[in-house]
This record gives sequence, structure tokens and C-alpha cells, in this order.
Amino acid sequence: MRTPLTWLIYVQLGLYAYFLYSFGPVVGFLRDEQGTSNAQASLHTSALAVGAMVGGALFPWFSQRFSRGTAMWAALCAVALAVLGFVTLPSQFPITLSLSVLVAFGGMWVISCVVVTLSQMHGASGPAAISEANALAVAAGFVAPLVVGWAVDMGWGWRAGLVVLIGLIGVVALVAWRMRMMALPAGEVQVAAAAQPRAALPRAYWLAWMMMVMTGTVEIVMSLWAALVLREEAGFSAGAAAATVSAILAGMLIGRTAGARIALYVDTIPLYLGALVVSLAGFVVFWLSGSAWLAIVGLFVVGLGNAMHYPLAIALAITVAPGQADRAAGVSSYGMGLSFGVGPFLLGLLADEVGAHTALLLIPLFLAGAAVLALGVRSSASTPKIGDRPAEVAQQMA
Repeated sequence: MRTPLTWLIYVQLGLYAYFLYSFGPVVGFLRDEQGTSNAQASLHTSALAVGAMVGGALFPWFSQRFSRGTAMWAALCAVALAVLGFVTLPSQFPITLSLSVLVAFGGMWVISCVVVTLSQMHGASGPAAISEANALAVAAGFVAPLVVGWAVDMGWGWRAGLVVLIGLIGVVALVAWRMRMMALPAGEVQVAAAAQPRAALPRAYWLAWMMMVMTGTVEIVMSLWAALVLREEAGFSAGAAAATVSAILAGMLIGRTAGARIALYVDTIPLYLGALVVSLAGFVVFWLSGSAWLAIVGLFVVGLGNAMHYPLAIALAITVAPGQADRAAGVSSYGMGLSFGVGPFLLGLLADEVGAHTALLLIPLFLAGAAVLALGVRSSASTPKIGDRPAEVAQQMA
């Protein structure tokens, strides 16, 4: 059952998603302004990775010391401050890199708060709630490139499309304060358990962690470089290319909205493998397309497949680490940070040598790697039947 607090958590994730999904096109504009290469521009996502990993490392301690609610609002303040910096400070490479670190630090705390709180609040339906939260986040992300692209075409510049986020964060904070919903439920850690040795995360968790690395790389690479390919291969203007990235988000919105229901009835691992196949099919259409409309269709199908990658993988990771939800979510940030930091930079290096279009052929390799890892999670002897439906897994864990 969705409570007002559930909806607030959904919106909070959507606020960060607005920035995150607008950032791919923004990196292209920063590259043009700063006169950097593709590899140098991709270091902005490496900076996101650094911020995410530092944030993930500090999240378990901070959330247990000061509460999840405090962590959430501190994180959103960090996001707003970083956006203000992007809009008002000089567009110099060291400055924009530093701001990228700050915004990802806050963003990882937002994501971690959302995942562990929804898992705790909704129990066996946690994976479906996480998927719904991601669906709303994708809806916000769908709007973001459209707004940025429209602002560019209107002659206002990309900063006009980004600055609205500060006002949105302020409005949400005011509504939450008026409705007395500034706090989030406390974690499951008990004082008596604090002195107990911390159990190692199981093998199945690390396989799910690597799944997030592989598919996280696919998602960020497509969001970051699809606009460049559209400009170079399909003749799109800068504003139109930025706006067209929303085709990926449109697919993800539909995929996550439907996936929230499908995840309640379809085994998790087969659903994940099916999502990988859909992503691959969409990529093939996009990469081979000879026209603008076919490229857009391919991006939409890629989004349909990408929609369920993260929700299913993080749900698996938390499921196989009972009693360690905060820690499991925090450690997952290292995987997401790795995907943000290494994948785009590697593709940027290749793009400088062979072009972005050819460099995107790395995508099928990452999808294949994720499939192999998913099969490894299912066959792990140290875990429950992860392929079972979420409610059945929760019963076995109990």
C-alpha cells in the first residue's frame, strides 16, 4: 500500500533523476564550451563515480548516526548547491569536475535512502516499490533532456534547463515540512547487534554487484554518447539531439511502469535476462539505423530493456544480504561508481580514435557479461532460490 511517505520518496528520487538524465547532453555542451576531447569530457562521469563511491562509503555511518531523513535532505541540499554552481560559476574544467563530484555524492545518498527505506517499508513488495520509484524517476528524466534541448533551441542555453531543479527541490522540501514528513523510518540495526562481528557479504551479492556494473555502464554510455552519435551520424542539431535522448527515457518509463507489475509474477532472473535481450535488440536497431526516425525507435527499445536492469539487480543484492540492507545499498555505490567512471572514459578514448558510432560496439559486450553474471547468481549454492518471485524469496529469507 502506497502511503504519502512512499510518494514523497518517489518524488525525491525523481529530483535527482532530473539532474542525472539531463547530464548526458550537458556533458556534450561542456565539451564544446571547454574545447576538450571526448575522453576529457567523459571525465565528468568519472567525477560522478568518485562522488558516488565516497557517498556510498559514508552513507551507512551517517544514516545510522543521524537518521535516514537527515541524510536525504542533506543530499538534496548538496544537489541543489551543485546545480547552482553549474549555472553561476565559470565553465572551467576543474570547476565542473568538482561540481560533478558534489552532485553525485548527494545523489548516491538519495538513491541509498530510497532503496533501503522502500525495502523496509514494503517488505515482500519492496522490489515492486523500488521499480515504481524508478519509473517516476525515469518520468522526471524523460522531461529533463526535453527541457534542456528546448532551452538550447530557444537561445537560452542549457543552464536555463538545469536551474529549474533548484526551485523544485525547494518546493518539495516545503511541502514535506508542512505535512510533517521530513523524517524517514529508522534502519534495522539494533544497539545490541552493534558489537557483533559484521558478516561478510555473500558471493551472490558480489555477482549482483557486478551485474549493476555491467548494466550501469550500458545505461550511462547510451545516455552520454547517444546525442553525439545523433549529431554526427544523423545530422541532428545540438538541441534536437539533446532532446532526442528522451526516447531512451520514454522506453524506460514504460518499461519500469509495466515492470513493477511483471516483477510480482515473473521469476526475477528470467525477467532480467529478457530485459538484456530487449536492450540488445534496441541497440542493434539504433546502431544500424540509416534514418533519424529509426534511430529514435532503437533508442526507445533500448530504454525498454534498460528499465529493469537496476531495479532487479539491486533488489537481488539486498535480498541475498539479509539484515544488511543499509550496507548492501551503500556498497552498491562502488559498483555504480565503477560503471560511471570506467565505461564512459573507455568509450571516450575509443571515440577519439574511431568515432563514437564505432566505439558503441562495446555495448553488446557489457550486456553479455551481465547475462553470464545473472546465471551465476541463480546457480549460487549459498543463496536462496533467487529466481523465485519476490514474495517467496522473502518468506524463505525469514
